[in-house]
Amino acid sequence: MPVLYWVQARDPALIQAYGFIPASLLHGGWWPGVLTSMFLHANWAHVGMNALGALAFAPPVARVMKGGAGVVGFLLFYMVCGVLAAAGYGLVHPDSGATLVGASGAVFGLIGAGLRLLRVKDGRPRRLTDRRFLVPAGVLMAVNAATGLAGLVPGAGDLQVAWEAHAVGFVAGALLIGPWLRLFGAKPAPFDSRADLGDAPG
Repeated sequence: MPVLYWVQARDPALIQAYGFIPASLLHGGWWPGVLTSMFLHANWAHVGMNALGALAFAPPVARVMKGGAGVVGFLLFYMVCGVLAAAGYGLVHPDSGATLVGASGAVFGLIGAGLRLLRVKDGRPRRLTDRRFLVPAGVLMAVNAATGLAGLVPGAGDLQVAWEAHAVGFVAGALLIGPWLRLFGAKPAPFDSRADLGDAPG
C-alpha cells in the first residue's frame, strides 16, 4: 500500500482516472473503478490505517488457505470483498459524484473473516450465530457507523468516510469465508447443514 500511494502521490490525476464514482454504476462511466479504487488512497493516514488493519487480520485468513492455490484464493477473496464494498456503497449513494478510493472495504472483509476464524483450532470458521463472532462484530459495526457519521476517523480531515463500504466489506468477508474455504481451505471442510452457509460449529 505505501509503495502504491507513493506512486499515486506523484500523479494526483490517478484518483480521478481510477477512483470509483458511484454515479458511474447507473449512468455509465468508469465502472471498473470498483476494482481499481482499492489501490488508491486519500493520504498517508488513510494508507497507514488500512495497512495496519491488513497486517492484523490478513494472517489468520491467509493461514487457513492451502499452498499456491491458497495464495490465489486469498488475493481473490481480498479483491472480491473490496469490489463488493465499493459496489455496495455505490448502490447506497447511486447519484453521488464523489470519488471513492481506498482498500478499507477489502480490509474490512479480512476483519469479518478474521473474527470468524479467531481462536479456532481446526481452521473452520465459527457459525454466524456464535456469540464469539456476533458480539465483536456488533461492537465494530456500531463504532464504524458512529465514527463515520460523526467524521471522527483519524486523518480523515474534511474527507467523507465511506462507512457503508466498510460495513458491506465486513459482511461480505464474514459470509464468504465459509464457502471460500471449501475451494481454497487448508483442510477440506465437510458440509454441515446445521451451520450457516455450510460453516462448522465453532
